[in-house]
Amino acid sequence: MTRNYELSVSAEFCAAHRLDGYPGNCRNTHGHNWGVTVYVLCTDLDDLGMGLDFRAIKALVKEALGSLDHVFLNDLAPFAEQNPTAENIARHLFEELSRLLAAGPDTASARISKVHVAETPGAGVTYWEAP
Repeated sequence: MTRNYELSVSAEFCAAHRLDGYPGNCRNTHGHNWGVTVYVLCTDLDDLGMGLDFRAIKALVKEALGSLDHVFLNDLAPFAEQNPTAENIARHLFEELSRLLAAGPDTASARISKVHVAETPGAGVTYWEAP
């Protein structure tokens, strides 16, 4: 039996965007206080009984969100050819956090399992990839 522990850390960033080709108001430049929850799946615990230190996850999230905070998302390379929708932001963060986690020490049994991005408290998207 594999034991799974899914850890989560939530954070926020502020950014503006517009949705080119959208038939409503979101085609105009506007901003959000984006909410992000990152989930990390661990199958092993260390000697202290932790899958991964929450401080380490928070540091990864802070690093990944740093390039998105207080910018116009449409100007960023990841969104040069696609709208910065909540869906595309969630996938971008999943990929970036996966890269950052893999580069860190002592994370062999940990992987990013999903990323949730909300543009408002009541509207968000969760992105994950099958292992």
